[in-house]
Amino acid sequence: MRILNLLENMENDGMIQGVDKLATPSYLVVALAVNGSRKTKYVVRWALDKFVPEGILLFKLLLVRPKIIRIPTPMGVVPASHVREDVVIAHKKEIEWQAYEKLLPFKNMCARRKVEVEIVQIESDDVVDALKQEIIKSNINKLVIGASSSGMFSRGRGLSSRISESIPSFCTVYAISKGKLSSLRASDSETTGSSKDDNSSDSSSLTNSSRTEWTDQGSATSFSQFYSESLPTQRLEALSSINRALHQRTSSLESPGNNPDFLRENSTIFSTRSFGTENHSWTSDQASTSYAPSEFSSEIQGNNVDFELEKLRVELRHIRGMYAIAQNESFDASRKLNDLKEQQLEELIKLEELTAKEEEAKALAEQQKQDHEKAKRQAEYAKECLRREAAVRKDAEDRALRESREKEKLQDAITGNSSHYQNFSWEEIVDACSSFSDNLKIGTGGNGIVYKSSFHHTVAAVKVLHSQEAHRTKQFQQELEVLSRIRHPHLLILIGACVDHGCLVYEYMENGSLDERLFRTNDTAPIPWFDRFRIAWEIASALVFLHNAKPKSIVHRDLKPANILLDRNLVSKIGDVGLSTMLQSDPYSTTTVYKDTSPAGTFCYIDPEYQRTGLVSPKSDVYALGMVILQLLTAKPAIGITDYVETAIEDDELAMVLDPEAGEWPIDEAKELAVLGLSCAEIRRRDRPDLKDTVLPVLERLKAVAGEAQRSASTTWTTTPNHFICPILKDIMLDPCVAADGYTYDRRAIEKWFEESDSSPMTNLPLPSRSLTPNYALLSAIMEWQSRKQ
Repeated sequence: MRILNLLENMENDGMIQGVDKLATPSYLVVALAVNGSRKTKYVVRWALDKFVPEGILLFKLLLVRPKIIRIPTPMGVVPASHVREDVVIAHKKEIEWQAYEKLLPFKNMCARRKVEVEIVQIESDDVVDALKQEIIKSNINKLVIGASSSGMFSRGRGLSSRISESIPSFCTVYAISKGKLSSLRASDSETTGSSKDDNSSDSSSLTNSSRTEWTDQGSATSFSQFYSESLPTQRLEALSSINRALHQRTSSLESPGNNPDFLRENSTIFSTRSFGTENHSWTSDQASTSYAPSEFSSEIQGNNVDFELEKLRVELRHIRGMYAIAQNESFDASRKLNDLKEQQLEELIKLEELTAKEEEAKALAEQQKQDHEKAKRQAEYAKECLRREAAVRKDAEDRALRESREKEKLQDAITGNSSHYQNFSWEEIVDACSSFSDNLKIGTGGNGIVYKSSFHHTVAAVKVLHSQEAHRTKQFQQELEVLSRIRHPHLLILIGACVDHGCLVYEYMENGSLDERLFRTNDTAPIPWFDRFRIAWEIASALVFLHNAKPKSIVHRDLKPANILLDRNLVSKIGDVGLSTMLQSDPYSTTTVYKDTSPAGTFCYIDPEYQRTGLVSPKSDVYALGMVILQLLTAKPAIGITDYVETAIEDDELAMVLDPEAGEWPIDEAKELAVLGLSCAEIRRRDRPDLKDTVLPVLERLKAVAGEAQRSASTTWTTTPNHFICPILKDIMLDPCVAADGYTYDRRAIEKWFEESDSSPMTNLPLPSRSLTPNYALLSAIMEWQSRKQ
C-alpha cells in the first residue's frame, strides 16, 4: 500500500504524465457501424451520451449489406444476370427501403437529441473492407462499433477485432458491449498527443502506439491487448521510467545524511522485482505513495524478501501438487493398461470362438447350396414338363378358336350380320407390334398408346388403351360403333379391333397429326398454304358427312389438330371419335337438334355455349372448325387466337400474323378464310354460319384457287395425287386393277393379299370373287403425270 501511495503522490506532482490522459480533440462527424438489430440501440445511445456533450451533432449510420446476386421470382430464386435490369433495380430499391425502415428508429433517437443523421448503405460481401473504404473516402476519424461476443474459451478473432485492425490509423475505434465501452483503439493523433505530454520518452510505451485497447467495466481500467501481446517488455519499460522519475525526486530531496547510492540501488531492485511478479495488476504498478524516499527504499527491500519467500512457497506447493497428480495419473495408466490386457485376452478368446462358428456356418452353407442346386434342377425339369403341356393345350385352344371364328364368319356371311371390322386376337396384336417395342411407339394419348404395326404386309396403327377394363367404357364402344359402320374419304378407317383387350387397329398415316406438322414438333417440313386450304375443306366435308348421317346425326365434340391425321400426300382424315355423340335427327324439323350431355372435349376447342349449358349441337363442331382454320393460317396456339387474328384484320396487318413457313400467301383469299374462321368461332351459337350451306361452298372455292396455284407451282411443290396411291403398298401403282370391292389396287399387292385373306383390304368384307379388272384410264393418267413431272 505504501508503494501505491508513493506512486500516486509522484503522479500528482507531475513526475508521471500521459498514462491515461489522452487528449480528445473536437470532431465534426462520428460514424456508427450498425446492422439494424436490437443491440444497435445500445451503440447509438452510448454514442449520443459520449459525443453530444462534446458538440458533435452529425452522425453517420453505416449499414453494410450483402451484394444482390439472386432475385426472387414467381418461378423461384434465380441469378440476377438471368433477370431483366428493371426487375433487378426494383428489387434493389425494395431492399434499400427495408434497410432504411430498420434504421429509422435509431435515426429518430438521434433526432430527439437534435443530432443530424445520415444513413449510408454500402453493398458489399466484405464488411471489414467496406467500412475501411468508407472511412478513407469520408475521412472519418471516430468510428463506433458493436463488440463481438466472446467467451473465455472462444477461438479466433471477432468481427470487431478485425475491424479495429483494418481501420486506418487516423481513426479512433470504439467497441461497445451492452451499452458500455468494451475496448478502444486510439488513433495516431491521440497517441502522439499523449506521448508529447510526457517529459520521458520511455513513458510513451504506455500507449502501445495506436493499437492500445481500453476496457471500461465500471471504474476498472485494463489493457487487454497491451498485456496479451508484449506485457513483460512494456511493463519493464514503464517501471524503468518510474525508477528514473524516483531518482530525480530523491536527488532533489537529498540531504547530507542521506545516501544516494542506497536509493538508486533500492529503486533498481524495486524495478526488477516488480517485473518478475507477473500476477500483479497494471493498476497496482502505476499507484503512488506519500512516504519519504528513505522509508520507501527500506520498505521495498523488506517487502521484496517476503514476497520472494512467499513466491517460493507457492511454487513448492504447486510442484508438490503436480507431483501428486503425476503419481495418480501413472497409477491410473497402469490400471488401465492391465484392464486393456485382460480385455484383449477376452477378445482373442471370443475371436477363436467366432472363427470356429464361421467354419461350421460355411460347411452348413455349402451343404444347403448343394441341396438348393438339386432342388433347382428338379424344379426346372418340372417347369419344362408343364411348359410342354401348356404349349400342347394352347395349340389345341388356338385351333378350336380359329375354327369357331371361321364358323362365326361363315354364319355372319350367310345371315348378313357381319361386322365392318376385323377381329384380331391378342397374340396377333402383340406379334404385329413386336411385343409393343418402344421403337414402334408413335404417340401417346390420354386414353392409350399408339404403335406402328404390320398385319399381313399392311402397315397399320394400333391403339392400346391404358386400362385392361377400358374396352368396357362408353368411349371405346362409341368409337368402335361409329368407325365400323361409316366410311368417308376423310374419316380415319378402322381396320379391326381386339375387343377383349381394348385395342383398335387403324390405317397408318405417315405424316402424323396436323398438330405435329403445324408446330414442327418433329422437325418436319412445313405444310404449303394451298394444302392448308384443301385440308380445311376436307375437314369441313367430313363434318358435314357426320352431321347428316342416318338415322342419327353424329357430333364429333373433340375436333382439334391433334385428332386430324395426315397421310403421305398430306390428305387429312378425322380420327378419335370416342367422344362423339349421336343426335336423333328429324328430317321434317326446321330447328337445330340439341342433346343435353356433360361437357367433353379439349379446352379452347369446346363450344362456349355447350360448356355453359351442357347442350351440344352440330354447331359445336363448327366452333372447333373455326379454331382449326385460324391455326392453319397462323400456326399459333389456340388460346387467344381469335383476338390475335381479329386485331390483325382490324389493323390491316393480316400478312404479319400468317405463318411465313407456308410460302407466299394470297392475301385476299387468306383474309376471306380468316373472316370465315372468326365467324365460325363466334361465342353465341346462333351467330355461327351453317356448315353445309355457307362454310363448305366458301371452302370449295378457296380449294379451287389453291389447286390452281399448286398446279402452277408444281416445280416447287410436288405432291402425288391420292388416287394414284395403292391402299396396300402406300406407293404409286404400276399396274392398277379394280377388285370386286370397287377399289383400285396394284396387281402385285392385291394378289399377295389374296394369298392370305379373302376379305377386302378397305372394307374388311368378304369378296364375292377374286377377279381383277385392269384400270387402263388410271394407268394412262399415272404415266402422263410421271412424264410431266420429269
